[in-house]
Amino acid sequence: MFDQFLSKANELLAKEEPFAVAVVVRFEAPISGKPGNKAIIQADGSLWGWIGGGCAQPVVVTEALRSIADGQPRLIRISPSASPERGIVDYTMTCHSGGTLDVFIEPVLPKPHLLILGRSAVGQTLCRLAKTIGYVVSVAAPGADREHFPDADEVRTDFDLRQMKITPRTFTVVSTQGESDEEALQSAIGVASGYIAFVASKNKAAKTLADLKNRGLPSDRLTKVRAPAGLDIHASSPEEIAVSILAEIIHMRKTTGSETCTNTELPAVAQTAKDPICGMTVNAISTKYKSKYAGGMYYFCCDGCKQMFEKDPAKYALRATR
Repeated sequence: MFDQFLSKANELLAKEEPFAVAVVVRFEAPISGKPGNKAIIQADGSLWGWIGGGCAQPVVVTEALRSIADGQPRLIRISPSASPERGIVDYTMTCHSGGTLDVFIEPVLPKPHLLILGRSAVGQTLCRLAKTIGYVVSVAAPGADREHFPDADEVRTDFDLRQMKITPRTFTVVSTQGESDEEALQSAIGVASGYIAFVASKNKAAKTLADLKNRGLPSDRLTKVRAPAGLDIHASSPEEIAVSILAEIIHMRKTTGSETCTNTELPAVAQTAKDPICGMTVNAISTKYKSKYAGGMYYFCCDGCKQMFEKDPAKYALRATR
């Protein structure tokens, strides 16, 4: 089983897909999950493995999706009675199984991707620095080559990004510095990157962006371009400018609470409902246990709760509204 677990994790890592690992670290009988039980939760809410059944799975999936979205691990406790404790996300479970389950959830996220458009000295230094701290780096520019970007994972000799894998986790820096600025910016704006920065002075950036607006590029995309690029550390040399840009990217990743830059690729984790039988929080999107009554939809953690509701829906529907 552990070999299969590792194989599944390696498969997702190879595909650069985000996921979370959930491991049972403590239990109190009579719950079915046991210490060492583990599962992989993917960004679509699917669960592979075993951490216990019934009420535990919807909670673990919901918290795993939140972990993928904000990049932060968490320890959750599922128990019949509330036991607030610092550092633990507590869920009250009144399901038939009883028992207590502590589950540690840790996100496993793809390496951040830096896309550099341009072959300037700033871009060359930025490539080298980003690789040092574990980024995947792609470079695209006419005339770009391995001699100037020996550390890059990918080097393209044009600004055609259609064949390049770009996601909201990609950080794009346009560092053309006079070589096809408008063309590079237009390519950057046209992809799904979550961050776009332009290495230029305020005046030049304003003029270039105004020219692109006159060409019909959407204003909502143009306003997202960060220019001048980087944190204001009074940088002057190409090396200092590269440091300021990488510092801004790191700052953005850490302070927004999202290692993934944005969670637009993830299902909505906020769409939860309360199981009217046991009181558990249920993911209204992923649960397969649901029942329609009096024009409303009710969601359940397990089939047992669903069946109990359907025996006397009027009684439990009233409870759900209180």
